[in-house]
Amino acid sequence: MRFAVATLGCKVNQYDSAMIEARMQAAGYELTQFDEPADVYVVNTCTVTDRADSESLRLARRARRLNPSARVIATGCLAQATPEKLARAGEIDAVVGLGRLDEIVRAARGEGSGRVVVDNLRKHRAVIELAPVSLSGQTRAFLKVQEGCDQFCTFCIVPFSRGSSRSVEPRRIVAALDDLHRRGFKEVVLTGVHLGGYGRDLTPAVTVDDLLEMVAERSPIGRVRISSLDPEELTDRAISTVTESKKFCPHFHLPLQSGVDAILSRMRRRYDTAWYRALLDRILEAMPEASIGTDLIVGFPGESGEEFERGFDFVASLPLTYLHVFPYSTRSGTTAAKYQGKVEGREIRRRSARLRELSRQRQERFAERFRGQTLRVLLEDRARAGLLAGYSRNYLRVEAHGGDWLRNHEVEIHAVDRCGAVLVGGVVSGRGKPGGQSAEIASPAIAP
Repeated sequence: MRFAVATLGCKVNQYDSAMIEARMQAAGYELTQFDEPADVYVVNTCTVTDRADSESLRLARRARRLNPSARVIATGCLAQATPEKLARAGEIDAVVGLGRLDEIVRAARGEGSGRVVVDNLRKHRAVIELAPVSLSGQTRAFLKVQEGCDQFCTFCIVPFSRGSSRSVEPRRIVAALDDLHRRGFKEVVLTGVHLGGYGRDLTPAVTVDDLLEMVAERSPIGRVRISSLDPEELTDRAISTVTESKKFCPHFHLPLQSGVDAILSRMRRRYDTAWYRALLDRILEAMPEASIGTDLIVGFPGESGEEFERGFDFVASLPLTYLHVFPYSTRSGTTAAKYQGKVEGREIRRRSARLRELSRQRQERFAERFRGQTLRVLLEDRARAGLLAGYSRNYLRVEAHGGDWLRNHEVEIHAVDRCGAVLVGGVVSGRGKPGGQSAEIASPAIAP
């Protein structure tokens, strides 16, 4: 029996799909591509916008066309938030809510208690399935330690689709890190839907600061990244932990969403622009080499041309390394969907293009800062012209010549050139050569 999974949406959904794949394979199913014939198709849906809802249904219809006799299962955020919408679709055989891995297997077999199996995650605090997973063959692993959100920003449906904030107990995280180390991973990314809310639901309650200190002390993995944190939740204590520990990578992702205080207020964010700027200054005072990225929503209802220009100038004045730019799209059921002053689509695209160009410039400028320096890089895969590629601790893409035995090893690379935002150099030292010995490796000639 063959199965395929299609994933829409964010990295958390990708994580969940990896968990689904592992559970289905453990049940005896063989994984194949979604555009290939299969006996079971799982659509891991997204509901961040109304357009994402439509795309989820389109994928279900595509699965039915690929094999009219296959079982088509919908799971993910849309399945959790509005299961009745999917249940009405004739192409879908079963709707399974978030975190119900065993129910997905049962639905694949045509078993189960009904066509729709969904809990109310704002009332039912489901246990988080915990396992480190690697996405798309990457050598780094993602470890989801938190699920759900209690923030209720006006543009976001996540508190309804993923339920109340729930955290993994520290002892389970330590055990997962040990398991990940035994499996040979050299880097782990601590992730969650609202990572800054970690621990508030535990007894006794703990904080994300406590989590980071525990990881600094107990993790056998030498490279740890922190996924997205809301700006007000990155404390001076956390900055000190990252600065003082050799295990944490100097890389932060802090969603700003808008560079205008009035819009931040309408979004129901919990900081203002002055606070955000001061936070970045504190980070870079402690870690001058740190990479800092952000998210921006463009065309939020009521965003005037003058507000966009003001916000653009503010973002351009910040020491950011890269921007993730999201054109605003209506999400039914959110407060912002009822706001007046919708921005025309063509204007949103124009504004988004300007911010993406700013992001490109910032990435190249950040890379240029480190040309001529030696960086510690975890090599992952083959890139252009047969070069090995990976990321430095401060999230720079770096390429170099090297044998395949260097994959999944952290080596020192002297960056001698730059191609866009990618640094190109030669390996000067590394560990992990066959036989276990250290290796001093001469820098080869590098073609840019």
